[in-house]
Amino acid sequence: MSGEKKKEKSDIILVMLVLALVLFGLLMLLSTSAYNGRVKFHDSAYYFKKQLFATALGLMAMYLVSRLDYHRLVFFAPAIYALALILSTAVLFIGQEYNGSKRWIALGPLSFQPSEFAKIAVILFLVWVTERTRRRTDSIWFMIKIMVALLPIVGLVGTNNLSTAVIILGIGVILIFVANPKYLQFVGIGIAGVGFLAVFLAMESYRLERLAVWRDPENYEKGFQTIQGLYAIGSGGVFGTGLGSSMQKLGFVPEAQNDMIFSIICEELGLAGASLLIAVFGLLIWRLMVMAIHAPDLEGALICTGILGHMAIQVILNIAVVTNTIPNTGITLPFISYGGTSVLFLLGEMGLALSVSRHQKHPFA
Repeated sequence: MSGEKKKEKSDIILVMLVLALVLFGLLMLLSTSAYNGRVKFHDSAYYFKKQLFATALGLMAMYLVSRLDYHRLVFFAPAIYALALILSTAVLFIGQEYNGSKRWIALGPLSFQPSEFAKIAVILFLVWVTERTRRRTDSIWFMIKIMVALLPIVGLVGTNNLSTAVIILGIGVILIFVANPKYLQFVGIGIAGVGFLAVFLAMESYRLERLAVWRDPENYEKGFQTIQGLYAIGSGGVFGTGLGSSMQKLGFVPEAQNDMIFSIICEELGLAGASLLIAVFGLLIWRLMVMAIHAPDLEGALICTGILGHMAIQVILNIAVVTNTIPNTGITLPFISYGGTSVLFLLGEMGLALSVSRHQKHPFA
């Protein structure tokens, strides 16, 4: 088999994994959101139709981005990052508020979350910075430069969306780790990160309250969602109650189609279905790792690594939150949870990975 054919096969594998997650997400969204859609909008398919529209746009974006030369996107990374800063600032003043947080900017009948755009902007910007300091990436000053560059966007996004700020920081740490051959310096970064997180949590009382709810959800009203989610997971057993047969989604798990959708998956499809979903995510992450290893240059490798890091962090944190392993942070499950902006930019990221794959010069193993 020629190198070109192997390259095309690798593209097909990634596309098939993404399509499998997207289709599964739409199916589960139709199941989990029917009750809320009927109660709030008198349309059981309300959330499904909006997600389907965003998914169609996302698939189009994935194709278009995959046809671009990723080097051009990296070249414009500073401008893209500046736009992310502007949008993240604008949302603080003109953003739409939902559930007590300003995270959306309205454009006529449509709205989007600048924090989702910020994730891609950060990946491209850090790749741009690393590429221009590749001979000095083992210096502590390189690490400091990266973290200082991240602080403005982390501070702006973290004002109303702590979970996304954590993801952005995680992406930065992963890219530094890959680019930097030394390990001892990460001890300092870890200490500084813990200190920053402690100060950040102490700035708002509701963040400290989340820690208390996490430790003992039964004694707090805000622990209701966590408890109901755990009930859903426990009632699913090994093979689940059957698709569409969840009882917890009928108002017991608030907004079941959002952050807590994994609990309904466990209830309806059981341990078997949840394990299969995790396996597909694992294959997607593995494929991105293969792309990073065989990328034609440092820029391509770091892009795939950044996307891989984003995907891994978000999946792990969402499942950890749903199972009450960590405090509730409002993180969605990629491709599965309801959110048009999220699925649109996630598919755009997959297009970026496909662009790297399309330009690779060596056959995949």
